[in-house]
Amino acid sequence: MIARKPLGRSTILFMVLLVIGSFFGTYTLITLIFENRTPNSLKEGVSVIDPVIEMPQTVKKTEHGKMLFHIALTATDAAYSKWQCRIMYYWYKKQKDLPGSDMGKFTRILHSGKSDNLVNEIPTYVVDPLPTGLDRGYIVLNRPWAFVQWLEQATIEEEYILMAEPDHIFLRPLPNLGYGELPAAFPFFYIKPAENEKILRKFFPVEKGPVTNIDPIGNSPVIIRKDLLEKIAPTWMNVSLRMKDNPESDKTFGWVLEMYAYAVASALHGVQHILRKDFMLQVPNSPLGSGNWEKVHPTLHLRL
Repeated sequence: MIARKPLGRSTILFMVLLVIGSFFGTYTLITLIFENRTPNSLKEGVSVIDPVIEMPQTVKKTEHGKMLFHIALTATDAAYSKWQCRIMYYWYKKQKDLPGSDMGKFTRILHSGKSDNLVNEIPTYVVDPLPTGLDRGYIVLNRPWAFVQWLEQATIEEEYILMAEPDHIFLRPLPNLGYGELPAAFPFFYIKPAENEKILRKFFPVEKGPVTNIDPIGNSPVIIRKDLLEKIAPTWMNVSLRMKDNPESDKTFGWVLEMYAYAVASALHGVQHILRKDFMLQVPNSPLGSGNWEKVHPTLHLRL
């Protein structure tokens, strides 16, 4: 049997000091991490995380009044889409008139060609779908065609438009993140123009510049000036159809084909977007949890 020697007072004191030192060291490290992760504007109640491409200083310094944007989302008359639209419209009404909001009127652009039972509940504009068979089973191709019709036919009071989708939820009052000829968009990690240059050159010729001129975005969420969208929308529609007709781009881009088409169409018109990482939070196939993300991201994109 081996007898244990009692710990001396100096050893106990050293261990206590070690524990206390580790505690304060860990506390300080965590505090520094959170301080560096929290922008000053967030502490002041404004939601800003450094964007990928920052707004130019000349624009930042320019004082301007409220620049309202019209919220426009394309939708089908399917039951699933209807419920998404109802939820989105509910949260739009909750946030629209709060301080910090530049949210204007709301339109559900229904591309079924006929009214449904939500037209009296949600402001709706009915447009025609693509001719039968032209979408080749890819219903999202109706989105650019819907915007082309809506922009040509509807009376839109606001100077700016937010292109949204039914699975978006407004977590906070959303300000106008765009300015002038600089629309604002959310950068998607899976939109990779540089890695798909060979394919994209079929739609974005060399004389238009490097393929990196194509922003890593889709059409939604995007806040854009109305006159810019009026120029881009027909090109967006045509590029979408051409990409769908091309076996290589159709296979490679799959369900994000229409997103690539919008990015290409914008670049063809020389429109560069301010890429805002704080525009939206994506929650793919997971419960929302109880974090404080609603204090940072004004828009939530649910891919459930």
